[in-house]
Amino acid sequence: MDEAAYTSKRDDLKSRILKLVFPRRSATAVLQKNWIDQCHKVTASDLRNVSRLLLKSKRHKHALEILSWMEAQNRFQMSAADHAIRLELIIKIQSLGEAEEYFEHLPNSSAQKAACLSLLHAYVKERAVEKAEALMQKLNDQGLTLSPHPLNEMMKLYMAMSQFEKVPSVILQMRRNKIPLNVLSYNLWMSACSEVSGIASAEMVYKEMVNDKNVEVGWSSLSTLANIYQKSGLIKKANLALKSAEKKLSPHNRLGYFFLITMHASLNNKEEVLRLWEASKRVTGRITSTNYMCILLCLVKLGDIAEAERIFREWESKCIKYDIRVSNVLLGAYMRTGSVEKAESLHLHTLERCGRPNYKTWEILMEGWVKSQKMDKAIDAMKKGFSMLKHCDWRPNPGIVMAIAEYLEKHGTVNDLNQYVKVIHQLGIATLPLYKSLLRMHLLFQRPGFHILKMMEKDEIEIDDETTALVQALKV
Repeated sequence: MDEAAYTSKRDDLKSRILKLVFPRRSATAVLQKNWIDQCHKVTASDLRNVSRLLLKSKRHKHALEILSWMEAQNRFQMSAADHAIRLELIIKIQSLGEAEEYFEHLPNSSAQKAACLSLLHAYVKERAVEKAEALMQKLNDQGLTLSPHPLNEMMKLYMAMSQFEKVPSVILQMRRNKIPLNVLSYNLWMSACSEVSGIASAEMVYKEMVNDKNVEVGWSSLSTLANIYQKSGLIKKANLALKSAEKKLSPHNRLGYFFLITMHASLNNKEEVLRLWEASKRVTGRITSTNYMCILLCLVKLGDIAEAERIFREWESKCIKYDIRVSNVLLGAYMRTGSVEKAESLHLHTLERCGRPNYKTWEILMEGWVKSQKMDKAIDAMKKGFSMLKHCDWRPNPGIVMAIAEYLEKHGTVNDLNQYVKVIHQLGIATLPLYKSLLRMHLLFQRPGFHILKMMEKDEIEIDDETTALVQALKV
């Protein structure tokens, strides 16, 4: 087979698998039936390329299927990186428990070393301190913690759990094992010291960082220091640290600009926010929707809605694809300040611009309409929000849930309230006051309420005296 034909066949495998748009379809079925069984050859390199493309397009399930199939074939040698990627995908698609089992059966220490960071990151996300510490102990015993990355993950976990006093012991461990500290290590250490011992201790860590020839002090460390000063009420020092941080910004990356913009907003430095916003435009590359969201959030926080509106119009004039998250920032600001008509007008405008409302859009509208007593609109928004629950973990605000229930109790039908409570029950957020509302309505219209008690039992709701009286009156 000549090179052109081989390339064509390899690309054909790739195109066949990439055509699988829906996750429920099997990538391995295509690979086996439409390729291997037709006597086509496939190499480990081909499989890695396909899985990389699937990952790039966020097709995680299909990428996991390809790597799982690859590992199941004895003729392919899995690299340490292959094992690490597969473990990360197991966490995403299956469960942390299955990922732990996979990690335990990895064939060698190099695979464990490559995969440990993904598992540790999952523990940090789950706030699983004991599991993370046990994993670190195991890695230490095997001599696998030779880089700062897993130890930084542990420090992030301790910071998230407010176990600040444990961070210095991690630093001590790094020193003992001659593991070099990087910028993130110093930043976490600084923040922990400020919580445990105060400003002077944090400043000592910063000075040590400055004297470390292997580490370059950048905008992130100076903004960390500025944040420490701000939390301690040392506003002048915070502003000086931010000035120093600005000198470290890269002309090729906007990330630092928006960290500093956010910091200045928290210090009520509107002029600095706008000045850095304009400076960020001179950085090479396109300004993203996320960048626009950041500046809009900062201006809303500072109370300058007019400037936020001007920048929003600027974004609209340049955007290629209408990102509803950007307009949501302004929509939320209008609703929170009682500008309901402006919010409704903006919502209609985004629909005209082919913006696709997300759960946050409906949540903002729902809360605003409840606040302004436009309950029919609020109920409609909640229904539309509920229709998106398959694609996100959104849960409505408990106060809003009850406000709508009380409205339905007074103005709706028994069926309306029953359907509403059933949805809330299925979400796992039903409360005793919600069930009381439904019981009262059933009592009023003399409807049986056995199914209500079944839902309450499943939700493990503790019944009070008032509920007992309602149940007895219903003769359930």
